[in-house]
Amino acid sequence: MFNLDTEKCGVGLVDKMSVHQLVPVIVMDRAEDGKPLAEALIEGGLPVAEVTMRTSAALGAMKQIGAYSDILLGAGTVLTADQVDMAVDSGASYIISPGMHEEVVERCLDLGVLVIPGVITPSDIAKAMSYGLDLVKFFPAESFGGAKTLKAMAAPYGEMRFVPTGGINAGNVMDYLTLPSVAACGGSWMVERGLIQEGNFTEIVSRVRGAVDLVKKP
Repeated sequence: MFNLDTEKCGVGLVDKMSVHQLVPVIVMDRAEDGKPLAEALIEGGLPVAEVTMRTSAALGAMKQIGAYSDILLGAGTVLTADQVDMAVDSGASYIISPGMHEEVVERCLDLGVLVIPGVITPSDIAKAMSYGLDLVKFFPAESFGGAKTLKAMAAPYGEMRFVPTGGINAGNVMDYLTLPSVAACGGSWMVERGLIQEGNFTEIVSRVRGAVDLVKKP
């Protein structure tokens, strides 16, 4: 059993993430797009970003986004302890992995960095709990039964909260956000890779605003 220092490991970040309810999942192909993307997220009213470690431009883009102190900047698709170090050095304040990668979790706990590992089974949740974690990523959400599956799986784990990601869009996001166990939802529909490649940040602002309005509806 690992003893998690919750104050050290980003509980404040979790609260802020829960307020925004959405985590844009972003793939960057050019580091220089980080600045206009950050400005688009802020203008759209959603200062949250998960930059996936899937491209060579990710770290450079994170450094640009990290210059905006009001953005909750995280790194996604983190698979190794070395990637944790690189992401944190580039400005990431939280780490998200697609699965229960123990070396990632352990390195984040060593550094005092918020980590959100991916889970898809009760056994995964149990492993996360053994590290003292109470926030995990349900991934890939839609491929594994969506909100209905998450509701059933979360029921025995009253203290665990989830960030479902994978196949979530404007049409189904509220199915998840109405679940009391869900802290926020990750999604890429607001910040599609193609829009970033085209430099169409005006459309990104519009989509982000639409997403924010959608989740804020009474």
